Amino acid sequence: MANGQWYPPEWPDRIRALAEGSLTPVVPKRAATVMLLRDTDSGPAVHMLRRRASMAFAGGAYAYPGGGVDPRDEHRIRWAGPTRAWWAQRLGVDEAAAQAIVCAAVRETYEEAGVLLAGPTDASVVGDTTGEDWEADRAGLVARDLSFAEFLDRRGLALRSDLLGAWTRWITPEFEPRRYDTWFFVAALPEGQRTRNASTEADRTVWIRPADAAASYDKGELLMMPPTIATLRQLTPYDSAAHALAAAPDRDLTAVLAQARLDDGEIVLSWPGHDEFTKHIPSGGAPA
Repeated sequence: MANGQWYPPEWPDRIRALAEGSLTPVVPKRAATVMLLRDTDSGPAVHMLRRRASMAFAGGAYAYPGGGVDPRDEHRIRWAGPTRAWWAQRLGVDEAAAQAIVCAAVRETYEEAGVLLAGPTDASVVGDTTGEDWEADRAGLVARDLSFAEFLDRRGLALRSDLLGAWTRWITPEFEPRRYDTWFFVAALPEGQRTRNASTEADRTVWIRPADAAASYDKGELLMMPPTIATLRQLTPYDSAAHALAAAPDRDLTAVLAQARLDDGEIVLSWPGHDEFTKHIPSGGAPA
């Protein structure tokens, strides 16, 4: 492996089946993930977790906190920041879906990293979110015994959508058995809060500069999926979390979807706009 690109061994067979018409693509589920940033003396660092090797999807790969939309994420919720209509236009979906995607981003960040982008007023954010009572609520959210709207109401908090910046959108390739339509967001770690490995899906978490993570990927030391390394490279020019957030509104959210074609018996797998991920797979062979 020349770099750390995550590449499942079953992909060639599934790609061929898709090309032959014997594989029907699974409808992707909506999801959200958050690139949580904090400033350091040498520039912003991003919070990443390593998925357990036993995970069916991307086991062993480094990723950001995130997950699928809960149907209850569309329920009425205490909201601060840009309106649902604004988010609908920004994300290219209807208002209910926009709320659910933003809600999923905030909820999953709390579930997996213990960081909560919410506050008692439209201009404030909670501080320390550790302690037995917070942990009980977090566990209730993970178990889906508690909806995010109920959690916020119980604590008198409003979701701070203004603390998020929509960054990019990737859709899992059509030949994958588990597919997600994922919106990537950026956010700064709120003052007074700290991350922790609260995810049952991760065995390690790190704060790392995007350039350092990308260099480790290039050396084959860190395993990542294409959207993860792509977004890390996109973050490297920014010298602070604030500058990255300020750049988010101008980011193109056109979905990136991998394309696979047969060319003289060879499979060519590519991601539009991201040439570094192109793979050439000989008939019956391994990717090159």
